[in-house]
Amino acid sequence: MARSAGASHVRRRDVATHRAGGLFAVSVGPSQPHKPSASQLPESPPQVTDLNANTHITVLLDEAVDALAIKPSGIYVDGTFGRGGHSRKILERLGAEGHLIALDRDLAAIDAAASIQDVRFQIIHSHFSAIRQALADAGVQQVDGILLDIGISSPQIDEGERGFSFRFDGPLDMRMDQSRGRTAAEFIAEATEQQLMGVIKDYGEERFAKQIARAIVATRTGGGAITTTGQLAKIVAGAVPKIEPGQDPATRTFQALRIFVNQELEELSLALPQCRDLLKAGGRLAVISFHSLEDRIVKRFIRGEQDRDDLPANFPVRAKDLPQPRMQAVGKAIKPSVAEVRRNPRSRSAVLRVAERTAVQ
Repeated sequence: MARSAGASHVRRRDVATHRAGGLFAVSVGPSQPHKPSASQLPESPPQVTDLNANTHITVLLDEAVDALAIKPSGIYVDGTFGRGGHSRKILERLGAEGHLIALDRDLAAIDAAASIQDVRFQIIHSHFSAIRQALADAGVQQVDGILLDIGISSPQIDEGERGFSFRFDGPLDMRMDQSRGRTAAEFIAEATEQQLMGVIKDYGEERFAKQIARAIVATRTGGGAITTTGQLAKIVAGAVPKIEPGQDPATRTFQALRIFVNQELEELSLALPQCRDLLKAGGRLAVISFHSLEDRIVKRFIRGEQDRDDLPANFPVRAKDLPQPRMQAVGKAIKPSVAEVRRNPRSRSAVLRVAERTAVQ
């Protein structure tokens, strides 16, 4: 792996840890994309312990990995490692010459990746919006496939200390990467009523955004610091005049703040063109999103990449001389089966879209 000057390197058993170019990386095995011999590769997929198997069920597992059309000797990227469900499945499909690079901004995910003892695997602490730089630091210029599973993981939701859920009373943090950035509590303490309303309306699609923002500011003005998820959930519940059946009144507000704090939509918008440029011709991009705001960005990106300039039929230019689409959608959007939703209700809003790189220009 290429490293910036002054990077420190610590090796403990077969796990290498280093800081390079601002990225924290844990590489299981060699730090360069490695071509292990057949004797180095386990005869069957490595049996690793899933540290969070009791709390996290990977969504659209087979569908997403199938969509990548894995080549045994290819180089693939799991841009959102989470707890490694997709990564483990990709490793099962790769041969001795294959390589998988995973990214995640959550240090808890980086720790979980240590359970994968496989020379073909490498984990990097990075936002996926920095995927080009992360791969460049790893000495990789192009890859055969990229998978992005956008949004929040079950362990993040279920750990009250992370502050993502109104179901647990914990610090109002909401950062996926707790090593940097403002917490939700800090934003709420500083934002104007107009700013709060804009975030809750735009990112939460909450029709009562004005009432909620006003209630937050009123609480703050009265001298009450809002520092816990329980406090915020109570304020929202008191501000919403009409509660939708089957949905907690705080759902949309918590979603909005999480998206804003982590800049999730901006991250996705920055990542998609980088993914396109990193793919080899024939390489696949598979993106799983969980709400309409994310899915809209993915859908529009793919559509924009495959649309050619429209010219009049009698315009003196041959079709082959027209700008060619850089990516093509592969099939229609895929949603979880009834059986998967029954097994994992959190998968119900997932949408998988797949596109293939058609020409490297």
